[in-house]
Amino acid sequence: MDANVNTHFRVFVGYDPRQPVAFHVAAHSVWTHASAPVSITRLQLNQLPITRQGLTQFTFSRFLAPWLSNYDGISLFLDSDMLCRSDIVNLLAYPLAFPETAVFVVPHAKEFERPSVMVFNNALCTTLTPEYVQTASTKELYHLQWAKVVGELPKEWNHLVGYDAPNPLAHMVHFTQGCPCWPETKDCEFAEEWQQEAQSAIATVSFNDLMGRSVHVPFVKERLAGTR
Repeated sequence: MDANVNTHFRVFVGYDPRQPVAFHVAAHSVWTHASAPVSITRLQLNQLPITRQGLTQFTFSRFLAPWLSNYDGISLFLDSDMLCRSDIVNLLAYPLAFPETAVFVVPHAKEFERPSVMVFNNALCTTLTPEYVQTASTKELYHLQWAKVVGELPKEWNHLVGYDAPNPLAHMVHFTQGCPCWPETKDCEFAEEWQQEAQSAIATVSFNDLMGRSVHVPFVKERLAGTR
């Protein structure tokens, strides 16, 4: 993949302060599988030039991805309640192959879930200014009426747990009925994999394994012994 992937491909993940763990697991899973450096930005509403929100704080801020990218290159938006199981860099192939297409989504029957994964060709999304995102109707935004050409991604890139038939080959798992961090959802499809990713995101080795050869260790040991 092009060495400039980090410059031209930006990933934005929605952030819900009610479940920050979802963002961290989603981001960690993207980095785990990426074949090139990927820059991930958290869409946190109090840092953005709009105040509009819906069921989540990123209901509408997702459409700011092209503006936040200065309408340059390619950007990707992901809902926070997701688990990436494949190389996200592969999504670059779609706007590169079809440069006249403004945005790519998985064409779900549930239209409100289509913008859960969006690959933007940013230069063709200049309608999506902060002013437009703040005031446009939900239908305009979610039905992608601002885009002249809409492309399709394979269904594996937005697998809806609890709605779609089980698919062990899913690239992007969407826990739209709730992440497996609650008793109500702990037994859903891909729950065990999500839990493993969550543990991996916060894991650390022992102090000795990490710091054993560090010049700082003697000072730590002196402090623990009460000699410093």
